[in-house]
Amino acid sequence: MAKSNRSKVTSARAATAASKTMRDKRTSSTSKTAAGSALSQRPSTRKRK
Repeated sequence: MAKSNRSKVTSARAATAASKTMRDKRTSSTSKTAAGSALSQRPSTRKRK
């Protein structure tokens, strides 16, 4: 069976939840690691000059 070349992208809703997790001082480092991983799979929304 051939591998799919589709790249994985985090949804906007999941990225928002991950962002809130990263900003919350009460969350564990494990949760923040997972949130960071999710955010790294999100395409950048910055506009390039």
